[in-house]
Amino acid sequence: MRANRRTDTGPEMALRRALHSRGYRYRKDYRLDLAPGARVRPDIAFTARRVAVFVDGCFWHACPQHGTQPASNTWYWQPKLKRNVERDRATDAALAAAGWEVVRIWEHDTVENAVAAVIEAIARTRAAGPADPTGRMAAAARRAAAGRRAAAGRRAAAAGQAAPTGQMAAAAGQAAAAGQAAPEGAAATLA
Repeated sequence: MRANRRTDTGPEMALRRALHSRGYRYRKDYRLDLAPGARVRPDIAFTARRVAVFVDGCFWHACPQHGTQPASNTWYWQPKLKRNVERDRATDAALAAAGWEVVRIWEHDTVENAVAAVIEAIARTRAAGPADPTGRMAAAARRAAAGRRAAAGRRAAAAGQAAPTGQMAAAAGQAAAAGQAAPEGAAATLA
């Protein structure tokens, strides 16, 4: 069983290529520490949208359509395949409890159907509201804006001018970030 790959399987690679070519960016084989002792590694993870995608093999995950039961060593294979399915259900439950959307795709699904399922899940999470229920991204944006204001104040102080304040500072900071000239009245406050 050493030759069986855990990551970068053919169906997974085909799905990743299709998603990437459509402009979607993701993490592959990304470890998620959900609860104490609960670790999950989705094949593809959209961390900002909290969507976890698993590409399951028909044999290893006991596909109802194409999964086969081995004729030899059934004493070994039946419990193993049953444990795989139980672990899949436990993983789905842990991810759902942590607020993740889970997409399971069988290896026999067409790439177009798989891409459609992933895009639909991403669209559902967008429609559901902000992807950051903890507010970390908003807090990071506030810290970045405060850092830009502080930098503008330091530049003004170094030039011996009054520090920019309010809307003019915001307009000047946006113009500087875009590489444009500052608006009238804000130009004098940036060095």
